[in-house]
Amino acid sequence: MSRIAIPALSTATGATAEVYAQVRKIAGGNVPNLFAALGHLAPAQLAAVLNAEGVAAAGSLSKQDLETIKLAVSTQTGCDYCEAAHVLLGKLAGLSADALRAIRTGQPTGDAKRDALVHFVLNLVRTSGTIGQDEFDAIRAAGYTDGQLAEISLVIGLVIFTNIFNRINDTDVDFPPVQ
Repeated sequence: MSRIAIPALSTATGATAEVYAQVRKIAGGNVPNLFAALGHLAPAQLAAVLNAEGVAAAGSLSKQDLETIKLAVSTQTGCDYCEAAHVLLGKLAGLSADALRAIRTGQPTGDAKRDALVHFVLNLVRTSGTIGQDEFDAIRAAGYTDGQLAEISLVIGLVIFTNIFNRINDTDVDFPPVQ
């Protein structure tokens, strides 16, 4: 059970009600537990996350790339909520069950560009300091542009934020369980 009690969504008012309405438009009428908690506690922060997610979605990375990043980071940080969410969203973005399993377990996906992205993202999450020139050269050689490196950075930052909040809250997972 989530650690932070959330009142019934129907009782929300003001900024919380507004951000819940925004989430419902994006999420097909639903308000996932993560967004319910953030909207209740910090509606401005949730609105900022939603805005930044929109910016990321409008960028040049594919939906599959976005979900690859989010799943790799969520698995690395141990966020069961986000891992379940991004397995489902990855499927909806067209990633195969085998590719999703490979991303989660650190195995090759069979797609050299995707594998380079996973390696790059995990290197950034697992290490500190400036990355080596070889890492920089490898991600560019895989076909990612300098602009996409900025986009990758944004996506990593967003998913780390939700991962950490879920780890604090122990947010109830309302997505299909990960196999």
